[in-house]
Amino acid sequence: MPAGRPAIVEPEPMHLADTELVARLFRALGDATRLRILELLLEEGELHQMDIVRRLGATQARVSDHMACLTWCGFVEARVEGRRTFYRVANRRVRALLDRANRFLEQNEAAIAACRVIDRKE
Repeated sequence: MPAGRPAIVEPEPMHLADTELVARLFRALGDATRLRILELLLEEGELHQMDIVRRLGATQARVSDHMACLTWCGFVEARVEGRRTFYRVANRRVRALLDRANRFLEQNEAAIAACRVIDRKE
């Protein structure tokens, strides 16, 4: 495994069908904490990890796990300055993706809020 890669990833990429890759994309965005982190970074431009921890009121370990996912999946990038790690959105298409999701939600909010299948554990 390359240096700096979190233990949450496979040593070698798996070959997956396009539909499975898209499902993984939505699962990466399917956590409210990860979405809030992206919103914070889009609002602020760049934040130190502890600023994210304080703003979310989450533990450092929890935020670190979410940052590993967002970084590995290409949503954010990290910049190390001494012992401090700063994060920012890695790609301008992240904003466009979230904007489209919000526009979709404007017309489908009630249906999505009422869907019980989404929260069912399989």
